[in-house]
Amino acid sequence: MASPKTLEIVTATVPVLEEHGVAITTVFYRNMFNEHPELLDIFNETNQKLGRQQTALATTVLAAAKHLDKLAALLPQVTQISHKHRALQILPEHYPIVGKHLIGAIKEVLGEAATDDIIDAWTEAYDEIASVFIQIEHGMYKEAMWQGFAPFKVIKKEAVATDIVAFTVVPVDKSENNKGNDLANAQEIDLSKLTLTAGQYITVKTDPKDSDHIALRHYSLYSASTDTGIQFAVRRDNRNEHHGLVSNYMHDQLEVGDTVLLSAPAGDFALNQDLVQQNDIPLVLMSAGVGVTPVLSMLEAQVLANPKRPTIWVYACQNVAHHAFSDQVEALLAKAENVEKHIFYFESGQILDETWLASLPKPADIYVCGSMPFMESMIDGLVALDHGVDSVHYEPFGPKMSLGG
Repeated sequence: MASPKTLEIVTATVPVLEEHGVAITTVFYRNMFNEHPELLDIFNETNQKLGRQQTALATTVLAAAKHLDKLAALLPQVTQISHKHRALQILPEHYPIVGKHLIGAIKEVLGEAATDDIIDAWTEAYDEIASVFIQIEHGMYKEAMWQGFAPFKVIKKEAVATDIVAFTVVPVDKSENNKGNDLANAQEIDLSKLTLTAGQYITVKTDPKDSDHIALRHYSLYSASTDTGIQFAVRRDNRNEHHGLVSNYMHDQLEVGDTVLLSAPAGDFALNQDLVQQNDIPLVLMSAGVGVTPVLSMLEAQVLANPKRPTIWVYACQNVAHHAFSDQVEALLAKAENVEKHIFYFESGQILDETWLASLPKPADIYVCGSMPFMESMIDGLVALDHGVDSVHYEPFGPKMSLGG
């Protein structure tokens, strides 16, 4: 527990650091990568170039500092971030490196205003925050279905929309000697014994030709079944020169028979199991674009567990060519006994807005996934319509508050 003096100083100086937060984290990343270039193999290079990681780190540290005397209140957010850290293989030894350069950046940006008392307080505060993350992530590493990044072989690659490809992979057996197989990290992974949770994601480790560094990316599972393998989807990202490093590699170069390195499934975006068997509170699954991936797995899980539950499927995308997993969704909805389906094509002028959201029942158990603008619009609309924050669950497809990914 941080000392009373530290709590007092940190509370008093949070507004100052908020004002300079992005500048501090920009200096932090510059200095840390200069001294530890190997960490560029963990941190998302695209988010670095776009400034997203700087903002995410500043937001995370400052939010934790504001609640330093009651970090338990932030447990849901800390857990969400820790899932990312475990998936990226961020280890306890990384935290002192981050701490050293973060405190150094505060000194550099604030200059003479960063007194010894302020620096000592923020050092203690960071150590307190880091210890919470390390403790939570320790448990996650112990519970992971396999350790580190293990090689998997692609056994199926299928276009499910104009810009989305679905992959099915199986563990590489140590006895295999096929061309291109990476056996160095092969592990004894029995698919039949894996228990995946609808809504989870895996993390892919690649070495793209167009980058000087290893690149890690998270991709959601579109099914929790392991009958045929682990199944996930990748959207091609060509928004500008900073995007698409990994997705273009996955679309254009990774083929059936090739291997790819994956860390064990992670994430806490999951169905409320207390409601799955109940039929009085409808399930609402809302997504846009490739955000359909995790909610598709949730639809599958709900139909398998209780097809009688009232279910509302809401999906938005650019047009019919971008409509992902349409056949799979139709097949699952056909197995449900009480469903509504609502599809919105933006190019046709179909609008998913607060006016339409007002038609949703209350109470409802709502799950939302998509781009950050989509997420913000849907969540703001639902909250404005008095859907409680505890009933709206979400998974943004974009950078989250994280010390790493």
